[in-house]
Amino acid sequence: MRAQRFLCADAARARGDALTGTAPYGLVWVLVEYGGAWPANGFDGLALDPGVRTLLFEAARSVRARVLLIRRHGRRDKEAGPRRWAVLRYDGTGGHRQQWGTWEHDEDLARAAAALGAPGEPGHPPAVLVCTHGRHDTCCAVRGRPVARALSERWPDLVWECTHVGGDRFAANVLVAPDGVYYGGLDAPSSVAVVEQHLAGRVHPGHLRGYTDLLPPQQAAVAAVLARFGPAGRHDYTVTGTSRAGPHWLIRVTGPPPHATPYDVEVTAHRAPPNQLTCNGPATSAAVVHEVTSIRAG
Repeated sequence: MRAQRFLCADAARARGDALTGTAPYGLVWVLVEYGGAWPANGFDGLALDPGVRTLLFEAARSVRARVLLIRRHGRRDKEAGPRRWAVLRYDGTGGHRQQWGTWEHDEDLARAAAALGAPGEPGHPPAVLVCTHGRHDTCCAVRGRPVARALSERWPDLVWECTHVGGDRFAANVLVAPDGVYYGGLDAPSSVAVVEQHLAGRVHPGHLRGYTDLLPPQQAAVAAVLARFGPAGRHDYTVTGTSRAGPHWLIRVTGPPPHATPYDVEVTAHRAPPNQLTCNGPATSAAVVHEVTSIRAG
């Protein structure tokens, strides 16, 4: 009898793995449109001119930017003509800037590297990025592609499929950039509802993994406040204080004016039992879980 294939997202749901506090840090993203097959290691595996690859890689590393390959949903072959690149930057104060360009030859990507040293332009709508990177992890394709299809039908100009964004077991994963918001555990109907609310300025905690400018315990604290008091805009709540004693964190989250109510949120970090956390990873590892134990007005 054939053994049942292990799927990390199915296993995570069966265990009840917590979503909150799992968004990786990031303030800058580089997007490179590529319609051909994506290598397992994404941009690093593309057959580009070595000098161009090194130039973009070093420029991205200097500002801790993440480089993602992107494509429109359903595009599977290389297409003739220019493709797009973008540098998306969250400035940490509620604003964001973007710069978009096109590339046809490898050397054209030098402009993307140069854009990492420029401020970019305000006013662009965010990019909605859906991880569908099946060569990296099976669940990203199995769960990500139906989400990419549903979102693309609703917002064809905003939505892109993308390579690995982290947290395969939380597929389908959606990153809204440069807002710096991760959502996970999505399917087609829930993804449309979540993104619709996000674009309307309301972040719901149900599928929220976290904000990429915050530490994991800070992400968990903000999500707990949203769960207690209802959805709110991306910048309605800010972290205004953080202290730590061993595994215990005290996070102060302050609400929007005119009341600007502060809340003190206690968060405890602990390791979950070791499990296989990705489809393709044979080794087990123990994820860190950030559990909110109390919320009180400050």
